Amino acid sequence: MAKNGTVSDPYDVLRLRWLDFALGTGYDPGAEPYAARLTGTGERARAFRATMAPTPVSLWPDHPFDPPSGITQSYARLETMARAYVQPGTGSTADPDLLADILRGLDHLSATVYHPGTTRYGNWWEWQIGSPRLLLDTVAALYDHLTDVRITAACAAVDHFIPDTMLADYSGTSTGANRVDLCRSVALRGILGRAPAKIALARDALSPVFPYVTQGDGLYADGSFVQHTRVPYSGTYGQVMLDGLGRLFALLAGSEWEVTDPNRQFVLDSVEHAYAPLIHDGLIMDSVNGRAISRGYLRNDELHVMRSDHFHGQGVIAAIALLADAASPAERDRWHGMIKGWIQRDTVTPILTAPQFDVADLARLHAVASRPLTPVPEPVGHRLFPAMDRAAHRRPGFTVSLAMASDRIAYYECGNGENPRGWHTGAGMLSWWPEGASDQYTDWFWPTVDWYRLPGTTVSTKRLPDRAGGEWGAPGPDVRWVGGTTDGEYAAVGQHFKGLASTLEARKSWFCVADAVICLGTGISCADGVPVETIVDNRNLGEGGSARLVQRPGWAHLTGHGGWVVQEGGLRSLREDRTGAWSDINTTSTTERATRRWQTLWLDHGTDPVDARYHYLLMPGATREEVQARAADHHWLSVLANDSVSQAVHVHSLGLTAANFWQAGTAGPLTASAGASVLVRRRGRTATLCVSEPPRTGEPLEITWDHPVGGVVRADETVDILATGRRLRLRVTPGMACTTHECELTLS
Repeated sequence: MAKNGTVSDPYDVLRLRWLDFALGTGYDPGAEPYAARLTGTGERARAFRATMAPTPVSLWPDHPFDPPSGITQSYARLETMARAYVQPGTGSTADPDLLADILRGLDHLSATVYHPGTTRYGNWWEWQIGSPRLLLDTVAALYDHLTDVRITAACAAVDHFIPDTMLADYSGTSTGANRVDLCRSVALRGILGRAPAKIALARDALSPVFPYVTQGDGLYADGSFVQHTRVPYSGTYGQVMLDGLGRLFALLAGSEWEVTDPNRQFVLDSVEHAYAPLIHDGLIMDSVNGRAISRGYLRNDELHVMRSDHFHGQGVIAAIALLADAASPAERDRWHGMIKGWIQRDTVTPILTAPQFDVADLARLHAVASRPLTPVPEPVGHRLFPAMDRAAHRRPGFTVSLAMASDRIAYYECGNGENPRGWHTGAGMLSWWPEGASDQYTDWFWPTVDWYRLPGTTVSTKRLPDRAGGEWGAPGPDVRWVGGTTDGEYAAVGQHFKGLASTLEARKSWFCVADAVICLGTGISCADGVPVETIVDNRNLGEGGSARLVQRPGWAHLTGHGGWVVQEGGLRSLREDRTGAWSDINTTSTTERATRRWQTLWLDHGTDPVDARYHYLLMPGATREEVQARAADHHWLSVLANDSVSQAVHVHSLGLTAANFWQAGTAGPLTASAGASVLVRRRGRTATLCVSEPPRTGEPLEITWDHPVGGVVRADETVDILATGRRLRLRVTPGMACTTHECELTLS
């Protein structure tokens, strides 16, 4: 029987349901991978118990309360000890001496630091998210062993550090994923303290998270997710939001506090619209992981788990599995099929034994894997995320990720000692994976890469100090024209680029097609007094990697990776071993060092170039013969323009003409009355024309296609056909979101 009631008591029902989510159900504690995980929990708990030594300034000597991270880390250890006490198979299950020490630790923290008499200091997150979440999870697990005094003290501390006013106004640090975390703690506090008003407050305070936003933090209609106002964060904060909402939706389902806001469907839709397009073979692209790319091995992580793109991706996958409990049967089946596909393809860190997961996540994922559903393959297509200046291009043999920056989206984020050298990660960084090889950015990429030579970027080699431009997403260029257009398969993407703390300026375009990315640069000018380079690529070959580079005039090929066709400028190459530690780029990470071999390919624009340009093809996964043949085929691609007015290409075999107009002008058969991105695809006697307005003025613009057009099959409401016949002329009313506007045509 539960404390103060029976299992029919609504508060006990919800508490026990919460424990099911947190501790797991339906698994055999004697079977793997659960047995080893439970044994490890017990071993860590006993080690923590042995070293716990309460003093006025700490609970463990290595975690002082100042800075406040020591408080959160102390609660984390107590929570691990509580798991070891209540879970089977830990070797410390129901150990009365362990319980006594957990209670001693809770009492010590409550008496010395985490109580209503303390004014918070240092990082707000430790007091309002990190510590209360762990404290309440521990109280929930040990509820039947706690006195009313202890429960009341925990609730009072949470009430003090998360006052109701934190959930009254949707602003500041109480938005997006942070708001969900706050609601999670307030809801559980309400359940443990039998306070219905607190549960209702937490439920109602979720509602501002659901609708699509048009600026700042949250989900956008185009699938973007932004946190800290200017940072793409689908992979870390986005994961926290999905996980928290999944728990709260399922926790409150069927109760008097059920989340019934119809806008919650936006969250469910985001699984396939916002998250899945950014997951590749179990990883989530580092372009949406913010400063978390620098974490690697954290110094105080007893599990010694690499915080890599696969780590973050698997966190999102586990959150999707949890959220599926609140989805419709059809949604659940689709999501489970996607999860089975990711499980099948992630051979870098296999998901079903991933060390980051506790037994609850493992049990959920194994249950999905055992369902008689067909694994869903990787999708093929192009996804633009204009609100966060990101793009993902997927083909049968490769996947590409593009990261840019604008006056809306920061170059990079640093803060809390993390990611101080991410200066150029938004400078057109082009990440890519050939089929079957998803460890390129997992294997010590970030601590050993040359931060001035990130793939795809054009940079001034001017040396920058750590944290250049400021922290928390502060640094960003004063440019508007960043974005593109897509028909869902191919795309034209462009970036007006200005360098961080530099005079560098350039215009860069990427035309994403069937087996290549066509990369154009123009207007590359700088007066920093140092060389300027375009990094065609920089591949991590691993420890002592021996992949063969074949370089010939006009092209290069790297065995096991792919190739490049370089039409302008002399391609330079360097193979070098680079050594680094995660602590070089993150003060919370370990100091162990590793060496990786790198193959760098770049174009040298010289010192202080004026209006330099480039043109090359990236062919991910291509064979040497395919690259050589493409280099010899001078008819495959026509560059129609590469100047200050526009960048445009035509690929006859694909029926493709695409252009990024930086201003009003003409490129080949296309004319734009203002800045625009245009893509035309011909298929037999029909064609599709796609237009967007990356400058986001919202002003109508006109496009002319100098080609005979017989009629219009369909057109978006925002597209007005002004003329057909010898040539097509149309007007687009674009709005402010860089949305793609389409019309389908018959050809004369």
